[in-house]
Amino acid sequence: MHAVLGRNREWLLNGGAERVEPPKGNSKEVEEMPDSSLDYPIHPLIAGRYSPFEFEGRLIGDSDLLALLEAARWSASAANAQPWSYIVAKREDVEQFARMLGCIDEVNRPWAEQVSVLIVGCARMTHEGTGATYITAEHDLGLASANLVFEATARGIGVHQMTYIDREKLSVLYQIPSDVKVVTVLALGYGRRDVAAKRRWRKPLEGFVFRGAWAEALPLLKSPAVGAGQPVRFCDGVVGTV
Repeated sequence: MHAVLGRNREWLLNGGAERVEPPKGNSKEVEEMPDSSLDYPIHPLIAGRYSPFEFEGRLIGDSDLLALLEAARWSASAANAQPWSYIVAKREDVEQFARMLGCIDEVNRPWAEQVSVLIVGCARMTHEGTGATYITAEHDLGLASANLVFEATARGIGVHQMTYIDREKLSVLYQIPSDVKVVTVLALGYGRRDVAAKRRWRKPLEGFVFRGAWAEALPLLKSPAVGAGQPVRFCDGVVGTV
């Protein structure tokens, strides 16, 4: 992981002139997947993030785990309502880990059982006090989880978020209130990218950034040279150029 961040940091410092090639996977599906490269320099934590499918056996320390949860705590939310909640199961807590693992669909279980920590991510769908519908609750949970993911990436920890889980079973098992929605399960551990990395395909900006009308591309995107040579300085001192 640190090697990946190092390559992206070098790419930034060199002005993004050279393509960052992700390592190739070992399945036909992965080999045939279209690949994407960075069109503009971004922070190495974003460029280097990935979702592991293979994990090392070592455990995440308590101080690191608490730091990830603290990062989620400091996320933005509508009216500072903070609708997120997390339920944590560490692998060394054998009974609790097995309990949560049993709520993960079989398609994910073979690699999920390797991780150090499983975390259920929940969103409260009503505002506390008023009971009004919290329209952006899942969005705000996503922001908190993104904070957690990038703090994890900075510490060399991989996070894989799962769709294929038994939400009803989780709700019953953990006695989750009716106005709280189980959204995802996050799997945390030290990833083995060389074993399980997939090519990271992404839509071009023209495919989702619009102006004026739906699917009308932002004119700025038709001018790739805009901002050429301008420095990009990040809060940790990394500098690159577009």
